[in-house]
Amino acid sequence: MEEQQQEEQSSRFIVDRVEADVEMGDVGGDDGGADDDSPTASIGQYTYVYDTRYAKSMGQLTREALPRDENYKDIMSFGDYRPTLDELHEGQFREKKSKQDVAEVQKKGKVIKFGWLEGVFMRCLLNIWGVMLFLRLSWVVGQAGILEGLLIITLANVVTVVTAISMSAVSTNGQISAGGIYYMISRSLGPGFGGAIGLMFTLANSIAVSMYIVGFCESLQDLLASYGTVLIDGATNDIRVVGIITLIGILVLAIVGMDWVTRFQMGLLVVLIFSQIDFIIGSFWGPLDAQEQAKGFVGYSMETFTNNWGPDYRTQEGVDHDFFSVFAVFFPAVTGIVAGANLSGDLKDPGSAIPLGTLLAIVVTFVSYFGYAIMVGSCVLRDASGNVTEYMLGLNESASDALKYVANCTGRECEFGIATDSQAMELVSLWGPLIYGGCFAATLSSAIASLVGAPRVLQALAKDKLYPLIGYFGEGYGANNDPVRGYVLVFIISFACILIAQLNAIAPLLSNFFLAAYALINFSVFHATISKTPGWRPSFKYYNEWASLVGTILCIIVMFLMSWVTALITFATVVFLYLYVSYRKPDANWGSSAQAQAYSSALKSMQDLVSVEEHVKNYRPQLLVLTGMPGARPPLVDFANLITKNVSLMICGNILLGNHNQRVHEHLRAKALSWLEKHKTRGFFAMVEDPSFEGASQSLIQLAGLGKLRPNLLLMGYKGDWTSCHREELRGYFNVIHNALDRHLAVGILRLREGLDYSNVVVEDDQKELKKLQSVSPGIMWIKQRVNQCRYFDCDGSSSDSSQQDSAKEPLKKKDKKKKSTSYTYTGPGGQPLTKEVLNSLTRFTKKQRKGTIDVWWLYDDGGLTILLPYILSQRKIFAGCKLRIFALANKKHEFEQDQRKMAALLSKFRIEFCDIVVIPDIAKKALESTKRDFEALIKPFRVTEGDTNAPDDEICIRDSELKAHMEKTNRHLRLRELLQKHSREATFVVMTLPMPRKGTVSAPLYMSWLEMMTKDMPPFLIVRGNQTSVLTYYS
Repeated sequence: MEEQQQEEQSSRFIVDRVEADVEMGDVGGDDGGADDDSPTASIGQYTYVYDTRYAKSMGQLTREALPRDENYKDIMSFGDYRPTLDELHEGQFREKKSKQDVAEVQKKGKVIKFGWLEGVFMRCLLNIWGVMLFLRLSWVVGQAGILEGLLIITLANVVTVVTAISMSAVSTNGQISAGGIYYMISRSLGPGFGGAIGLMFTLANSIAVSMYIVGFCESLQDLLASYGTVLIDGATNDIRVVGIITLIGILVLAIVGMDWVTRFQMGLLVVLIFSQIDFIIGSFWGPLDAQEQAKGFVGYSMETFTNNWGPDYRTQEGVDHDFFSVFAVFFPAVTGIVAGANLSGDLKDPGSAIPLGTLLAIVVTFVSYFGYAIMVGSCVLRDASGNVTEYMLGLNESASDALKYVANCTGRECEFGIATDSQAMELVSLWGPLIYGGCFAATLSSAIASLVGAPRVLQALAKDKLYPLIGYFGEGYGANNDPVRGYVLVFIISFACILIAQLNAIAPLLSNFFLAAYALINFSVFHATISKTPGWRPSFKYYNEWASLVGTILCIIVMFLMSWVTALITFATVVFLYLYVSYRKPDANWGSSAQAQAYSSALKSMQDLVSVEEHVKNYRPQLLVLTGMPGARPPLVDFANLITKNVSLMICGNILLGNHNQRVHEHLRAKALSWLEKHKTRGFFAMVEDPSFEGASQSLIQLAGLGKLRPNLLLMGYKGDWTSCHREELRGYFNVIHNALDRHLAVGILRLREGLDYSNVVVEDDQKELKKLQSVSPGIMWIKQRVNQCRYFDCDGSSSDSSQQDSAKEPLKKKDKKKKSTSYTYTGPGGQPLTKEVLNSLTRFTKKQRKGTIDVWWLYDDGGLTILLPYILSQRKIFAGCKLRIFALANKKHEFEQDQRKMAALLSKFRIEFCDIVVIPDIAKKALESTKRDFEALIKPFRVTEGDTNAPDDEICIRDSELKAHMEKTNRHLRLRELLQKHSREATFVVMTLPMPRKGTVSAPLYMSWLEMMTKDMPPFLIVRGNQTSVLTYYS
């Protein structure tokens, strides 16, 4: 009975779980992944139910993606794992590519990756324990003494420790790829600094290979000379022969593979360690014979330690040494800290290997340098004659007297002792030749590290395409992508330098190049931290931005301490390369801290600008230009750019009717910004989508801009087809003017005889992008046809005439080939070249205008904008040959001379130059009958009589009552038509005050007829109305 109850409880429990999961499955089924069949079971049944959905993965139950590493890989890498927002929200799923379709073809061979020990720690040890350890450490102690020598070692290591900490922070802020120090700097500070350091680092390491090999050859010469052996001449030719043979051997080793390079360097490290052990044992063992004692090796002695404690700076090789000069000599001994980082592409986990291996290597080498300085200063005299006879004679008296004789160098030059003898460590060692082995190991390991590291930096630089002509070196070979071509280039450079055989003069320059890289690593951490970008999240937490800044300053100071001339050369080289890369503007968007800082600076400036009070003296026209897509109306964009000219705000506005996918918005926005950039036009692009044009225009007018950077002038093209377009379009166009004035914006309308809309004439190369978007937005072809020519904006009838469309089919003649500077960006349908006439119209406001006048019809005081805009135009180069001619209305007919003098005085106060002032005394005179007939013919399609029952009940008609109410105003505008034809028909450009469209009293067709009469068959014409607020002042 108990078993039956247990079975019942168990079965009921399982069924309950199934039913609960069924409900959850229904929710998942909405995503399209769950089956429709549901298991049927009731609580009363004593049966176990097995639902096959429990065996399904989340990928079968839902379209959602779980958080996975592959979802966050670089956008160019394999995978389309995470569904887009459109796919999830709209349910439009695209077929994903399989791994076989997009995966890279794996190269044959074994991929070799190194850990922190052999990849970073070992290589850093080999480079820091360089030849300076054996040849210069004892000299540093001899010059600076033990105390200041230890201080020099400590300060040098402070610089490298701070730099290593900064490098650790950069290397742990995301996954780093091949390129080492170049990759870190370029991804942190941008391609400008990264490209400069990458090229300098490659060149410096290429020359350093030859320097290390020459150092190896010189050590070998000294060893052979001690045994009385000479290869060729015991001089330069020996260095050349042995150096070239050594270089060839290193090249072969590098080409064979990094695995063999690592094995060979391990052997060198063993030799290096044993040579140091040899020195340590020899120092405790003491001098082996009187010869060593005569040379100054006396064993550990408190007296020797005391004598060597203080400094004794001397003049050697024409240099008066002091603390800083000795520091400059020693510092290159600790500059091998990037040897492991340069192989970042060959490390298993660069983020953990670089910090651990580099910092541990610095600690080990610092302890060794620190200890060896104390040891050599405690057991070797600062000066010794090396005269054994002298030592033996003194020994007959006493041991202390013998050392005094040897150490007494008054009146003579002593060749031995730590102050002069570079082989003091070899003297102390138990077996001298092993010290030479350590020198060989140090020089060869450094040469190998430079020859292996430089091509990898060059390879990464070539792949990023920051400089021309180096792309050839981006190709890699084998499973490890070895830069064989880079190996050959470094070999050639080193080969040429070895033939020179004298490289001491450029040694400080190479050290300065390395220091410049260290300074930029430190600065990148400081810059990234203070920019407070959320993307700066290094897992290495033991850094401080101010310590990095101090490290930057210290690196710069050391550069000048080593050689101020080479420091200036280094700075000049960095600046030149930085400017060159910046000028080329490579396609490199790496999310650098420079980008983050640009955002922070712009945001802070915007916020600060909000609190700045506006003043009329600082007024700038800030334009919202209703261009549609900028490429559809180039003359309108170019004209607006003449006004703003990179010193004021310009926003190109586009209204997109209907409802479209966000991908369409992104495509159009990218296309517009690309057009602006290609045409070197500084401006922004704003786009509003709405089913209603009027609602969209209101949104655009109200929302465009940010803070104080908001438009104060609405500029649009003249609607040339207003008489034939749909009346709703005319209403919408007219209401745009009202909406702008309601928001206290100035309004400007530009009219050209040939029109502004070239969307039917100019074709832009975006067919591929449009085809991609057709699958996600059914209306994309409608956008292709209509978005560039939204008829509410202007759509001049003349611009769509068949004459212009046909003219696009006529190619340019050969004689026009030289004039391609402004036409190369414009092509007709099918890529056909445009005619000269069309090109001239398209680029009207990018070419120098003919010499003449800018006629300004300042009819009414709108705050001064009518006179300010033509003054700004007159300051541009293309209007340099044009002078302002002012037209104004007389208050009374008999006072026009007085009004002329007042206008001249006002313009003088405004500091606006002009060539003539014309005052119109008879503006109220009746217009000619011919002008009236033209006007009547123009408004006839819109006329309705008062008793017409079929008249539309809207504002898109002209009633007799309206004509009667505006009889005087209409006559004034017709009279202006006659005056404009008389005075300004031959002007270069015309600017006139825009008539005020009084709300509720003037209909759209009547208002447009006024504008039509005044601007028809005229030169380029701008009618503008300020917002009745002063934009000019004559107060200082």
